[in-house]
Amino acid sequence: MEAMEDDSLSAKDDHNHNYCGSGDSKVRTYLSSQLSDVTTVPQPVCAAVPAAGEPGTRHCFGGIGGSKFLDSDTGSESSEVSETDCTAAPANVEGKFTLDSTSKFLLNAMAVEDYRKNHWPNLENAIDRLLIQNSTDQISVSYAQIYGYIYKCVCQQHSELLYSDLTSKITNHLQQVSIQLQASPSENLIENFNVALTQYTASLQCIVPVFIYLNKFYIESKLNRDLKEDLMKLFADHVAEKHLDALMPLLIKAHSRPFQVQPSTMASVVKGLYTLRPEWAQLAPGLFSSFIPQIHPPAVESQLPDYAAHDQKLQMELSMNGFPRGDQSRKRASEDS
Repeated sequence: MEAMEDDSLSAKDDHNHNYCGSGDSKVRTYLSSQLSDVTTVPQPVCAAVPAAGEPGTRHCFGGIGGSKFLDSDTGSESSEVSETDCTAAPANVEGKFTLDSTSKFLLNAMAVEDYRKNHWPNLENAIDRLLIQNSTDQISVSYAQIYGYIYKCVCQQHSELLYSDLTSKITNHLQQVSIQLQASPSENLIENFNVALTQYTASLQCIVPVFIYLNKFYIESKLNRDLKEDLMKLFADHVAEKHLDALMPLLIKAHSRPFQVQPSTMASVVKGLYTLRPEWAQLAPGLFSSFIPQIHPPAVESQLPDYAAHDQKLQMELSMNGFPRGDQSRKRASEDS
């Protein structure tokens, strides 16, 4: 029996128990047949991406095709990647890694739960602080940390969810602003509206830059829109449009009585309304043309007498309202006198 086994394998054993001989090919054939059914699983691929203030920190971003680690402290990155870059499998990986529908559902549920527990609460808190700031507040916000959270969300394919949460959060804030303006006295509506618009515009100057990855790799590439334009449209829909009927008569009245409202406030409100919706200028062309050029159509020669009559009427109204034409004694005398 032992002789038969020795003949079938024809293997020689050295002092290190390394087998060789004619039976070696049979063993390799058997092992190859057993390993051929094993599916090769792609290994995680790490990329060295320096974080802000931490040069050389390794960051990797996970996907089914390949995992990449990401620094969870600051999360600030300087490189730009798309959602497909974050989840694409390495080109040199052989084999396939397949998941059934149940596994995919569980992985997705775990990713969303991580977003809800770890990422969005931090972003929501930062957005709240940025929206309620004013020029006198000294708010300490880690922009690098916010930037890192957004970067992670985009790479983990939470862009749609993040955009929905961001717009919902800002919409709720603007609805509260509208309620506050609704309770404002009419004589203070112009000034309060200007404060709300100025504060919101200043907040967007901080919010839009830190959401640059979401804007570039989701809003611009998939929605064909711009984040700042979308957020300004929210203000137009939920604040400006709701108070336009009350605001426009007050602006026209204030414009007819110079210095009833500060000129800077008037200019800020009128220009802001025109930026939100240029078509609103047609509601009061005379008002908007005082602050924004080219509201009226180009002048024509045939209407020069009408323009002169309009200017004379305006000068008379100013004179009647206590605005004299000034000292005429230093005016150059005409050649006929």
